[in-house]
Amino acid sequence: MKEHDRLALPRKMMERKLSGRRISSKLPELVDLVMATPLVHAGTVTKTLGVTPQAARRIVTELGLREMTGRGRFLAWGVI
Repeated sequence: MKEHDRLALPRKMMERKLSGRRISSKLPELVDLVMATPLVHAGTVTKTLGVTPQAARRIVTELGLREMTGRGRFLAWGVI
């Protein structure tokens, strides 16, 4: 139950950012991806959502995910 509560709050916070978006936005799919996998990187987002690596980095920053690796070349994001 603790794990559920820990993930429910970030999901609600991310879903608030979805209001007012276009229907074709990839942001809802990214929220589902982040909740399904603990750590995502630009390659994973690119393959799963079918966007370019630059678009993957842009929508990740729009969502406000936390950068987990601390590296410049291989960035990975996740929800704490």
